[in-house]
Amino acid sequence: MEKVMNSYETLFVVDYSLGEEAVKAIVDKFTALIGENGTIDSVDEWGKRRLAYPINDKNDGYYVLVNFKSEGTFTLELERIFGITEGILRSIVIRHIEDKKTKKEA
Repeated sequence: MEKVMNSYETLFVVDYSLGEEAVKAIVDKFTALIGENGTIDSVDEWGKRRLAYPINDKNDGYYVLVNFKSEGTFTLELERIFGITEGILRSIVIRHIEDKKTKKEA
């Protein structure tokens, strides 16, 4: 049976007060994890930005946007790991829904 690969994007915010090396290690950890369980289309590091509101008394975060393709079951594991990783302030995983008209034309 063929595996169904869906398109996703995830945005996660790393606690910038940990230092540049720790932030880089966390970003590398998650990009490697996504790469092992799917295919990465793009990684866009937005860098250090001020948060809209303080999270855990932190005012700055390091933003990373990753577009990837994987099986649906992996996203549940990715969200779980985001939740238990020290240094992740916020994260979200979104599935891209392909437009049927565009798919037929392609």
